[in-house]
Amino acid sequence: MSNETPNPLLEALPPATDYLTYLTVIEYNLTSENLPTLHEVLQDVTLTTNIGWDLIHLLVPLLPGSDKCLQDIARLGNPREVIIKVTESLRLIDFDTAEEQEENDDEAKDEALARQSLRTAPVPHTDQSSPTQAIETPPEPSLQVLQFIALLSMLSVLHPRIKTKYPSRFLSTSLQAILATYSGAGTHIEETTPAVIQFIKAISGTKRPQLPPRRNTSQNNILLGGSAAPDPEGSVEPPDDDELVIQRRLLQSFVTHFVEEYMLSLASAEDIPGLALCTRLQERLHPEWTVPNRLTLSEQFSKDPKLLLRTTIIGQIVALTQDLGLELQDLYSTLTDKTPELIGYRDRDEEDDPPSSAADIPLSRRGAAFLLAARQSAPVLYNESVTAPAIPIFPTHAEVLQNILLVVGSPEFSTIGSEAPALLDTLLALALLALENNEIGEPVDDEDFHQYLQKTSLISANCPSPNVRYHAHYLTSTVLRSHPSDKVRLAFIRDTLEHCPFENLKASAVSWLKGELLEANSPLPNPRVDGAAPSPALSKTGGGGGEHAAASKDMDEAAAVAASEQQEEVPPSLFATPIALATLSTYLFPDLVHDLTAQSLGDAWMAFKTNVPFYLATLNLYRLLLGHRHLREALDVGALHVDNDIGGSYLWPLKQACGAFRKDLENGGEIASEEGESGTGVAIGEVSIVQMVLEEVEAGVLDLNRSN
Repeated sequence: MSNETPNPLLEALPPATDYLTYLTVIEYNLTSENLPTLHEVLQDVTLTTNIGWDLIHLLVPLLPGSDKCLQDIARLGNPREVIIKVTESLRLIDFDTAEEQEENDDEAKDEALARQSLRTAPVPHTDQSSPTQAIETPPEPSLQVLQFIALLSMLSVLHPRIKTKYPSRFLSTSLQAILATYSGAGTHIEETTPAVIQFIKAISGTKRPQLPPRRNTSQNNILLGGSAAPDPEGSVEPPDDDELVIQRRLLQSFVTHFVEEYMLSLASAEDIPGLALCTRLQERLHPEWTVPNRLTLSEQFSKDPKLLLRTTIIGQIVALTQDLGLELQDLYSTLTDKTPELIGYRDRDEEDDPPSSAADIPLSRRGAAFLLAARQSAPVLYNESVTAPAIPIFPTHAEVLQNILLVVGSPEFSTIGSEAPALLDTLLALALLALENNEIGEPVDDEDFHQYLQKTSLISANCPSPNVRYHAHYLTSTVLRSHPSDKVRLAFIRDTLEHCPFENLKASAVSWLKGELLEANSPLPNPRVDGAAPSPALSKTGGGGGEHAAASKDMDEAAAVAASEQQEEVPPSLFATPIALATLSTYLFPDLVHDLTAQSLGDAWMAFKTNVPFYLATLNLYRLLLGHRHLREALDVGALHVDNDIGGSYLWPLKQACGAFRKDLENGGEIASEEGESGTGVAIGEVSIVQMVLEEVEAGVLDLNRSN
């Protein structure tokens, strides 16, 4: 006679009880220990069809042990009812809960630290004398991650089972729930991303290799073992062509929003923004610009497992978009669409109605930018033969920046540069590829040109990533120099110096001016700058008889005369005359008497500290002008110095203030107290640099006075 305790899950099986009563029995008796029994019970198709959907909320908290039961429900339950419960459960996943608990629970903190540390396990060796090696054991996924993966696995089984004329209505609901939850995954993005990719593959029918697992996430594998039951409410009428188009468009839209969430989640640790496309493209296109004997970002992306995972994931997503028929023209159209973009899926409490047509389903604008940049960069980074034509700076890239960077309802340009570094790196990469392909295009007018430069220069001033700031500065400088009109270039430099509130951007404007002055006033003959005609001898062809030589000589002389007449009609560049410096002198050399000598020492220090980059840029420019005779003469630096009282209103108060600042800092005065022990050394260094450049400028002024 058996002494085993009767199992209520078996004793109460229908027809011993009705379905509602049996659900109550399961609810009160379900534990991790009797999950195998429930798994056996759920093999009954009729039973699972009737009660499966009501078990999901009981089984999800018991993961990973309940995974087989959930898969039973996905295979055998009523798919229409089960999908509703699955999407509800998805929206209830709160990734922040686990993090908050770990922060408030000392024991959870210890466990978190242990998971992050190196854990070891013995590795068997055939040689018994070999020592035990240490390997890294990945941490166990959190319950929230397991729930997300298991529920997506269920959806991968459920959607193909539904036989209805309008399956897009179910698909729309599921995709919105997935995005709403995925967007809140936070630090768990890396663990949940492979599950989303597998889900897309499963329901779209694509057959590509799965991502190699990096964590102990065995639940990532979609369990397709066992045959699925037919849809008990299935329709014999298949979806029409319009419905198939809607389904494909839903998946295309989903992927663009998915890649947006993934890319924006990437941390910019060690100044590696997203995929670091700008730097990696530059390293491939201009290897001469890289620092010798220094590990490049391209090498880091090929060796670092975390960075390599980024490129692997993006590669899989790009491949999925191509399988789904997402064309380049779709991405172009999305990026240049001026319709305000709505992002409602992040609100877990709201759900959009299913679309009535494919035209009602928008792609993510930022997601389109990430995908387009990935496609355009692939031929350069990976030597792929398939190319995506570069978009021109004007008008296309200008429209892209306008549509993505400007926030509806915010003051114009007020937020530019504060976006995620991964997004800014991607947008700049599109522009750098345009420059490499000489696709600058034509701006609509001067205002269009100036507004584009304002956006890129604000990125160079405001972005927290030095990597992105550098590439934004390079782009701004290159596009600015590309404009054929010196008046337009001078106007933008003046506008930046006069109105820009960012001192580092004003310093950039000084560097643009310096480049213009050096090019326009080269000490060597320059056909573009000086109007010097090329030597006729350089145009002669070698050999030939006397008549041919005479004819060639006549042609050369005629060409020289024509070139000379043409050059006489071209006025000299404004930057080759004193006009440019005279126009900008008020903004380059403002009166500093009030700011630096008429205020309290503390207020003067704050003004100085804020403007140090601009002061140094201007002083270095002035030192350059004073130190080269051909610049002094061509730009009439002597008149500039006297007419604007640069010595009395700019150099003298700056010198006096630096002396007072240094004395206070070295003697532990007011400024030293404000800066603190660590800041005082940095402050003394800044003041010393300004004083050093001031001494060189003063020496140049003395030389200028002697020469006059």
